[in-house]
Amino acid sequence: MTEKRPEDLSVEELRRLLLDKRRVTRHDRLERFRSTGRVISLAIETPENPVTDELDPGRVVETPEGESQPALRSPRRVFLDRLLLGIEILAVIGFIGIGLAFFGMMRTLNQEVVASIQQPTAQATALITAVVLPSGHTPPNAEGGAQPNEAEIPEHLRPLVQAIANIPIPTPGPAQAIRIQIPAIGVDAPIVQGDGFEQLKKGVGQFIGSPNPGENGNVVLSAHNDIFGEIFRELDKLQPGDVVIVYTNQRQYTYIVTGTQVVEPTRVEVMAPTPNPTVTLISCYPYLIDNQRIVVSAALQNP
Repeated sequence: MTEKRPEDLSVEELRRLLLDKRRVTRHDRLERFRSTGRVISLAIETPENPVTDELDPGRVVETPEGESQPALRSPRRVFLDRLLLGIEILAVIGFIGIGLAFFGMMRTLNQEVVASIQQPTAQATALITAVVLPSGHTPPNAEGGAQPNEAEIPEHLRPLVQAIANIPIPTPGPAQAIRIQIPAIGVDAPIVQGDGFEQLKKGVGQFIGSPNPGENGNVVLSAHNDIFGEIFRELDKLQPGDVVIVYTNQRQYTYIVTGTQVVEPTRVEVMAPTPNPTVTLISCYPYLIDNQRIVVSAALQNP
């Protein structure tokens, strides 16, 4: 058969010839790529599905050397990937929430520990206030003799008086008062802690809770005027300027009388603390009647 020249071929023959040539060329190139692993077959070229041009969906996709074309994923695989991504996001959010809760719990725990080890702010203990002034008793010439005079105590306050009477006596110390001298009326007597009926049998009693001599505050001292030595028998004779000397085991303190007053047994405000060092002397009054109190005030000399 005589080979036709290109100019003798019809358009359809030329087109078929070009397609055959392109198919051979593509096949050779595909074989070369397939041998080097640089090709993915997306469709099998068959006579029923020939590759006619570059836009055919069954064409072979060439990839650069060293790379591979990702395979298409099925809808099920896409759904699983998205589900796993959602689970991972929820897990991260959960870990963040757990972390925040942990730090909040630790902060609360630390605050509770700090609060538990902190010592409460010290509050000053209020001085126990007496219901009536000390040294109260019935006169020695009364029926039954001298006894604690409970009649001058309001009935509803008698349990409180009993409670105050049972306060423990402080442990002796070198700064406590041990002796009192009042030269103007010839007093020289021991001082004991406590001013109950039994303590005043032994001498001059210091109200428990009042300060030591020389300290700021009111040193309250009481004694009887007609029983147990009549130590404060002439307390009403003291005048402003008279000297009251109070001793401790360490030194002596000199107080100067500033005034005298006669009050009812319930005037306990005369025992109230004072800003400066003072002494208050208390005894029953008048002599052998004992229904009032005589109160002498003195201030520390050159405090």
